[in-house]
Amino acid sequence: MTFPNWIRLGAASVALAAAATAQASPLVSTQWLEQNLQNPQVRVLEVSVDPGVYERGHIPGAANLNWHTDLVDTVNRDIASRDKLQALLRAAGVSEDTTTVLYGDNNNWFAAWGAWVLDVYGVDNVKLLDGGRKKWEAEGLPLATTPGAASAGNVTLKPANEALRARLDEVAQAARAPGSVAIVDIRSPDEYSGKSFAPAGVPELSVRAGHVPGAVNVPWGSLVAADGTFKPVDELRAIYARVGVDGSKPVITYCRIGERSSHSWFALKKLLGYDVRNYDGSWTEYGNTVGVPIENPAGTVWGRT
Repeated sequence: MTFPNWIRLGAASVALAAAATAQASPLVSTQWLEQNLQNPQVRVLEVSVDPGVYERGHIPGAANLNWHTDLVDTVNRDIASRDKLQALLRAAGVSEDTTTVLYGDNNNWFAAWGAWVLDVYGVDNVKLLDGGRKKWEAEGLPLATTPGAASAGNVTLKPANEALRARLDEVAQAARAPGSVAIVDIRSPDEYSGKSFAPAGVPELSVRAGHVPGAVNVPWGSLVAADGTFKPVDELRAIYARVGVDGSKPVITYCRIGERSSHSWFALKKLLGYDVRNYDGSWTEYGNTVGVPIENPAGTVWGRT
């Protein structure tokens, strides 16, 4: 069937308008995404803590990225290489003009990690679905069980931007000379104080408990509302200001392996506009490193109760 030019031009205008609306914010709403599931300029990627939830039901058309195989180099303990990630994104239909929307379970823990990795490689127009799977499912929005299919994309990744990433030596230097950098530990108060080494049941551990000297504790969960969406910007700004993080100096976020801290990185960088780097080595690297200082108010010692 051949459509009149005015219909084809109108459809193109709608797609461009939708993309422009999404471009204005680092977040998209469930309503916006539902209305744009058929938009050829929008691609949806799921990145969940539990990759198996994708098979049990996902946003229609979404592709699945497995965080611990697709987004990392499993040999070098690093983020995925530029070539590897570029191939995955092209296979998922991501092109240069695509609005890429990421979402996942656990209030977008690993979706935010995916957004950070894509930002490191300079992928434009990457968004988070505000509220993630939790809000989408709570609103009874459609789910599919068949994998999303898309024509191959043409996105080209840039060289890794190290300005978005903190390294061990930088964090250790900041720990020894506090004041020049604001360090935000986004783990639970028990992890921060050294009372616990890690959340219950997780395999990645450090032989020391505690936190980086000078770090302030702002648990990632304090940034989200009951429905999983980010709290209003003014409220986020106030939460950080209460512990002295106001954007006047560079910020480093960290957690245990870098995933929860990506969520806080997103809030600080994308929503508040602060100069922020994510330390993806996080406590599993820092706490296991010989010769770097820690603070351990609880006095917990490995192997002792």
